[in-house]
Amino acid sequence: MKDKRILYVSSEVVPYLPETEISSMSFEAPRMVNKQGGQIRIFMPRYGNINERRHQLHEVIRLSGINLVINDLDMPLIIKVASIPKERIQVYFIDNEEYFKRKATLTDENGNLFPDNDERAIFFAKGVIETVKKLNWSPDIIHVHGWLASLLPLYLKEYYKDEPLFSESKIVTSIYNQSFDDTLDKNMINKIKFDNVDEAAIAILEKPSYNNIMKVAVDYSDALIIGSQEIPEELQTYLNNSKKPVLEYQDQDTFAEAYTEFYNTKVLS
Repeated sequence: MKDKRILYVSSEVVPYLPETEISSMSFEAPRMVNKQGGQIRIFMPRYGNINERRHQLHEVIRLSGINLVINDLDMPLIIKVASIPKERIQVYFIDNEEYFKRKATLTDENGNLFPDNDERAIFFAKGVIETVKKLNWSPDIIHVHGWLASLLPLYLKEYYKDEPLFSESKIVTSIYNQSFDDTLDKNMINKIKFDNVDEAAIAILEKPSYNNIMKVAVDYSDALIIGSQEIPEELQTYLNNSKKPVLEYQDQDTFAEAYTEFYNTKVLS
């Protein structure tokens, strides 16, 4: 992967959040590419339960300061950055007081999804793309992890389809078993339609369930990776029918070689 540019966009990354399949792979895959001489950027949300002092996050003034319109409201975008110790890897954090100040990630203390998770997902997708534009950094591959990050393929291919910086970028989405019950806000589809996204492309989001949100990510990705040993049967069937390159589940011991080959032969070829 020498000199290839890979953008990792994840809902969670160790060491900033506890270890899960998503947070671990969102660290291990970039570390692998970094060791192979590739160029990487990692983006994640700056949740309020991330200890800024311990992890030495600091705001990047030159990247902050623009407003993103979410459902007709102006929401300020704040960009923070930190370095993973010993790895020489920078992580960019997408922040906004309204969406990410609360001291939790995706659910409240009772395990209920935050009612604005749909808007947080839209803000995160737009925030990543706008920041990469400001960095003027054109990725060869964009690799998406976690459902909060999963609107990025849709926004890149619809809302930002005329952005030349990403004209050659290939999108890979990892599908995990880390889902949620019930649905996000029922009005989610209208908030995305507000951004002039074609209604036919997101009709499935009339019911914004985990499976349906991931199906939209599949539709707008160039290749897929199965990130958990088992994923919902409905999604497995959808992947099988997608006619897109799919890498089967790889554990921590086998993923490096498999991901490298998949990136080179299925995604970039």
